[in-house]
Parts: sequence; structure tokens; C-alpha cells
Amino acid sequence: MKAANLRTNTEDELNDQLEQLEKEAFNLRFQTASGQLENTARRRHVRRDIARIKTILTERVGAES
Repeated sequence: MKAANLRTNTEDELNDQLEQLEKEAFNLRFQTASGQLENTARRRHVRRDIARIKTILTERVGAES
């Protein structure tokens, strides 16, 4: 997920994506703990996508002020 693509989304869309990614991160943690996770790089990608979305949301709040 590229930051440039995320910037075109509305805040509601970003919040929905953030919620989905946080659920996925939660599930990936459980899969890692139980030894079922095959693609370990996916955790890193999800974490970084969450950070990108939070950064964009924070930038928008700062721009409104």
C-alpha cells in the first residue's frame, strides 16, 4: 500500500482500512504464537501499513488546525 494512494481516500475509508489492518495484525500475532504463520513478512507489512494510515490521519488533523 502506497502512501500516495492512501492520501486520496476519505477519513472514513482510512478508518475502515485501519480497523481491518488492526484485526489482521491481531490474528497474525496469534498465528505466530501457535506456529501456524507461514508468511512472517506479512506482520511487518501490516504494521507499516497501519503506521502509514495513522500518519496520514494525523497530518490531516494538523492541517485543519
